Amino acid sequence: MAARASRKLLRDFLFRRACTTPIAGARHCSSAAETAPKIPHFSKKGRLLTGTTLGLVIGGGAYVSTVDEATFCGWLFSATKLVNPFFALLDPEVAHRLGVSAAARGWVPREKRPDPSNLGLDVWGRKFSNPVGLAAGFDKNAEAVDGLLGLGFGFVEIGSVTPIPQEGNPKPRIFRLREEGAIINRCGFNSEGIVAVAKRLGAQHGKRKLDETTSSSSSSGEEVKPGGKAGPGILGVNLGKNKTSEDASADYVQGVHTLSQYADYLVINVSSPNTPGLRMLQGRKQLKDLVKRVQAARDEMQWGEEGPPPLLVKIAPDLSKEDLEDIAAVALALRLDGLIISNTTVSRSDPVTTNPAASEAGGLSGKPLFNMSTSLLKEMYILTRGKIPLIGCGGISSGEDAYKKIRAGASLVQLYTAFAYGGPALIPKIKADLSKCLERDGFKFVSEAVGADCRVATPKA
Repeated sequence: MAARASRKLLRDFLFRRACTTPIAGARHCSSAAETAPKIPHFSKKGRLLTGTTLGLVIGGGAYVSTVDEATFCGWLFSATKLVNPFFALLDPEVAHRLGVSAAARGWVPREKRPDPSNLGLDVWGRKFSNPVGLAAGFDKNAEAVDGLLGLGFGFVEIGSVTPIPQEGNPKPRIFRLREEGAIINRCGFNSEGIVAVAKRLGAQHGKRKLDETTSSSSSSGEEVKPGGKAGPGILGVNLGKNKTSEDASADYVQGVHTLSQYADYLVINVSSPNTPGLRMLQGRKQLKDLVKRVQAARDEMQWGEEGPPPLLVKIAPDLSKEDLEDIAAVALALRLDGLIISNTTVSRSDPVTTNPAASEAGGLSGKPLFNMSTSLLKEMYILTRGKIPLIGCGGISSGEDAYKKIRAGASLVQLYTAFAYGGPALIPKIKADLSKCLERDGFKFVSEAVGADCRVATPKA
């Protein structure tokens, strides 16, 4: 029976490839929002990637017939490591586009194994199967939500999405610092705009609802499964402003009105270093006025029993103590639903300074950001007295890193740069190692470890 299930998985994989192969000459543009994104001008490289992926699957045919589905799923994730050197040879932005296109077409493995039970948790009334998410910036235009969630992320955040389409900053704008496990980018909110993203999310939402109806009619169980509007996973929508906009609040309000119906949570991004003047919105008065206006726009809409999506703010790591205190005060006073800590940094410290790419303008992400962002996270957890859920982001590349973020106050964590370097195989490894960290320190559930390093020991009587 296990062999039959594995063979069926292989047949389904090959059948999807045949059904989703794009028609030659089809042009990728925002008006074709419902279709998977067309691989750009580097189609020969795309075909090479496709051939490599299919070769791995077909070459494992004999293996499939002798193992169960979970084992074969693990083999597929491990096999993706063989493709990483190919991506490393490409221009960073070309590699990024190929990665998004591959996930959009389902040319990535799909996680069939259940997450460790100690990783499940509830945040904002949403049920997460695990706390490990993909940060905004990877799937900017909601092209690959289903494929990315299928990799086993507990949640995926798309964006940043701007009201009007914009190209972003001139290329090249992404630079690898491979030895340091880092990336510098100055993309500048390149976005297809909220209309294109809304069409794409709407089509995906309709398909998921149809699938849910079909599956529920054939299932008699009443177990509440983890997930949200994106199906078997939580979907966050990160909102940005246009570079030339004179009214930032109006841009975020427009994003809320158009995209919030598809989001399990919303993010106001006021911390990208690549949009002039954006970080000024983190000031106490500016942030308070912005959040109040966006909250009002969200709350004036019609919502069902589950209520409106939670609203979060993503902040920069380059903040003073006073800045942090101001943000914490605003978050508590306005009952903000959460904070994401943090975005990329404009600072450069050793060993980054010795890399020739360090002189490039833009935000630095990856391993060098870990200590800075984790210290900031811990400080914000203390300032908000643990009353506001925090998402820890910045430099996570292992299960131990994720665990340190959680102990510093993060209810959820996000990665991006490590995923860009390590690929899909990194996700199950981080989850497995995080689960072991919890067991090692005696935590039955991940929620018990949140803020563990911030708690003051109670003296014994």
